[in-house]
Amino acid sequence: MNLLGDHTCCPWSFGAREPVPGGRQAGPAGSQPQKPGMVPPPPGEESQIILLPPGWQSYLSPQGRRYYVNTTTNETTWERPSSSSGIPASPGPHRSSLPPTVNGYHAAGTPAHPPETAHMSVRKSTGDSQNLGSSSPGKKQNKENTITINCVTFPHPDTMPEQQLLKPTEWSYCDYFWADKKDPQGNGTMAGFELLLQKQLKGKQMQKEMSEFIRERIKIEEEYAKNLAKLSQNSLAAQEEGSLGEAWAQVKKSLADEAEVHLKFSAKLHSEVEKPLMNFRENFKKDMKKCEHHITDLRKQLASRHAAVEKARKALTERQRDLEIKTQQLEIKLSNKTEEDIKKARRKSTQAGDDLMRCVDLYNQAQSKWFEEMVTTTLELERLEAERVEMIRQHLCQYTQLRHETDMFNQSTVEPVDQLLRKVDPAKDRELWVREHKTGNIRPVDMEI
Repeated sequence: MNLLGDHTCCPWSFGAREPVPGGRQAGPAGSQPQKPGMVPPPPGEESQIILLPPGWQSYLSPQGRRYYVNTTTNETTWERPSSSSGIPASPGPHRSSLPPTVNGYHAAGTPAHPPETAHMSVRKSTGDSQNLGSSSPGKKQNKENTITINCVTFPHPDTMPEQQLLKPTEWSYCDYFWADKKDPQGNGTMAGFELLLQKQLKGKQMQKEMSEFIRERIKIEEEYAKNLAKLSQNSLAAQEEGSLGEAWAQVKKSLADEAEVHLKFSAKLHSEVEKPLMNFRENFKKDMKKCEHHITDLRKQLASRHAAVEKARKALTERQRDLEIKTQQLEIKLSNKTEEDIKKARRKSTQAGDDLMRCVDLYNQAQSKWFEEMVTTTLELERLEAERVEMIRQHLCQYTQLRHETDMFNQSTVEPVDQLLRKVDPAKDRELWVREHKTGNIRPVDMEI
């Protein structure tokens, strides 16, 4: 009988290596936090109260080991931070020997929360590997604890442990994009991270179109200013005289002033709105490419490790089958040669078991690394998206502010026109014109006979 049975995943679990203190991660949410700034003292020190520096919080991993998170920098450490400087102090006397699990839990013990949830594993002792390869076949497990989907290991739905969100109240990217999603067109699946990247790329495209919109607005302003300046030089009605003539001349002058206002408006739109949008979009594109390549490489490594696990599992199955056949032959006929064959088959089976353990351990390490980078990168995507939206909002506000200023300047150009129009006096104009153009004030009289 095959020890591995028909499980899609290895029926025993192998834990990942303990995370390196000082790693960066999202704020933990899988363990229950203590009161910020304070942690309960280790056993034997109940009379003391350990104060944490500002910005640090204490959490417990699923195995009960205490670790510390800097909520400002997302730095994690096993060592208690110094209350004086905020840096980790030497570790306390009470420490659990079990490292926190990683696949499905954050490196510091924080559980992830993918839509199908993730896989938590615990490593058996080294001696078990001997039993896996050399002992007689054991009983098949009643239930599978994990399930592998596209090379990523998740808890089995029937035995899934409760997991808490990393950021329960924020609808964070790092909580909801662990599983792959079926392509709406039926052409396979799309990784959750790819879905996030598509959103970012749409945002980049929107920013590009906004820049083009502002560019068109600038062209309209420039053309409008050009036409206003041209119109202000028109000689139509230039012969008007008096106070009305002065008002008319001011109307034409105001057009020239307004043209200047719109030229300045278009120049500010270019320097203060369009150009920053274009520059930010280019930087945004570089950041997206870097994130995409990094996560894609890690996912490829994970797939490679998973393929190695499957290969090692197949080899172990073959070695166990060979051992079982030779054991049956020994029961039928006892001979020195048969005993030697069994010893050789047992050694090969043990080696295959060790190889499988090594491959699973490497797989768990790769999945742990992918998990950590997914959390870090999705949070970075959140930051970039928030930065992009805020940047666009600020520059649109700048656009509206420039519009208001332009309207104010335009209003100032017509104020002199309003003043002169209020002074238009037909009687006065008539007096001035008559004084200048009169031909005589002696009226005709009747002819005498």
